[in-house]
Formats: sequence, C-alpha cells, structure tokens
Amino acid sequence: MLDDNYFMRIAINEAQIALEQGEIPIGCVITCNNIIIAKAHNLTQTLNDTTSHAEMQAFTAASNYLGAKYLHNCTLYVTLEPCNMCAAAAAWTQISRIVYGASDTIHTHIDKKLLLHPKTEYSGGVLAEECKDLLTQFFSAKRK
Repeated sequence: MLDDNYFMRIAINEAQIALEQGEIPIGCVITCNNIIIAKAHNLTQTLNDTTSHAEMQAFTAASNYLGAKYLHNCTLYVTLEPCNMCAAAAAWTQISRIVYGASDTIHTHIDKKLLLHPKTEYSGGVLAEECKDLLTQFFSAKRK
C-alpha cells in the first residue's frame, strides 16, 4: 500500500545516499497522485552551494517533470523538517502537502507553517526515529 511510510522510506534511501557521499543525510521525494516524480538528497558539498538542499533539488526536478512551476496535487516527503529557505521555496511552488520525518530541533524559532502557502498541509513525525538516527550518525562521525 502506498502510504506516507512507504514514501518516507524512499526519502530515507535518498538520505542514505547523501550520507555515503559525505553530505548531511537529508533525502526527499515528491509525489503527484501517488506517483514519484522527483527524488533528491542534499548536494551542498558536492555542488559547493549552500542552497543545494534536498528539497530545492526536488522542487526543480518535479517542476521539470510536470512542465509547470506550481506543484499542485503534489506531496513532498522529506526526512528532516524543512528549513526556513526550503519552507519559503515550498510556498512559491504552492505544493499541496509536506510530510517530514524528524523535527528540526535547532531552527524551530520560526513557525514553518507561517512561511508556507495557506493551502499547504503540513505534518511530521513519519518514521522520525529512523530519520533522526541518520543525522545522529553523520554528526557523531563529524565530531570524532
């Protein structure tokens, strides 16, 4: 059955790819009517670009796939709650729904819902521990 857990597992696979490439392990997928139209992971180190977050990569890929700048009837599944930049970019795409895994416990001083398009549904906690474990693994290795 194609549900939030199913798509989040694919986002986790993308995060694992990022981890293996030395990137912060954040992955995402975008679906349209339960069909995956974009998959991405962080590329900030690879592209030497601080804006190359997984979500930004996926927004571009999804828009190219659809041939449209708006992502109506689409859902973003991302392993970490979107940062302010990605939440604001999501607003510009008018994406219908965002589902995230782990909460962003560092950058939560702004209510992300305020940055989003008014019609965007926003929820989190899907496979949160698995998503958080990848981040913990990455940052623990960096601190050694």
